[in-house]
Amino acid sequence: MQYMKEFLAVIAVVIGIIGYIPYFRTIFSGKTKPHAFTWLVWGVLTAIAFFGQLVGKGGAGAWVTGFTALISFIVFGFALVKGKRDFPKADWLCLAGCTIAMVLWTVTSDPLAAIILVTIIDMLAFIPTFRKSYFMPESEPAFTYALSGLKFLISLFALQEFSTVTVLYPASLVITNALFVAMLYVRRQTLMQS
Repeated sequence: MQYMKEFLAVIAVVIGIIGYIPYFRTIFSGKTKPHAFTWLVWGVLTAIAFFGQLVGKGGAGAWVTGFTALISFIVFGFALVKGKRDFPKADWLCLAGCTIAMVLWTVTSDPLAAIILVTIIDMLAFIPTFRKSYFMPESEPAFTYALSGLKFLISLFALQEFSTVTVLYPASLVITNALFVAMLYVRRQTLMQS
């Protein structure tokens, strides 16, 4: 059983790698403009979730979370150079809200409370990218987000221990990525018909 969980974790990481290749290509070509605030917060949160999963004995199922944290920090670096640089007030409010929630997280020593806060903050961090992509749906590749949801879905089956602490964050990423991809497709279709 352990080998199967490790196999699933490796598959999830490989899917992540495959999903990010076109994302980086579109960043370099200038088609994708990642939102620096979103990717910074995602990097920090995913790193926190990764360590939470390790403490919660997530085992190989945590590998994809650790990989995603690393990639998020890399995308954040590229976002500073090649990404969206004009930040409306709403984006600053989201960043402030995320920062306040992270401070609250550091005050608690309860892993469940931490994972719940991380999950909420992650959803708040998605707002600037969601808002930007609603108006410019071609500015983000749906493929990357679809594979991101898939990799987290597979990672759920690779978890060693199933608890709210180990499952909540990746499950929320499956849902938010699916909703984001659906929004991109609907908006693209709507704009093409206009």
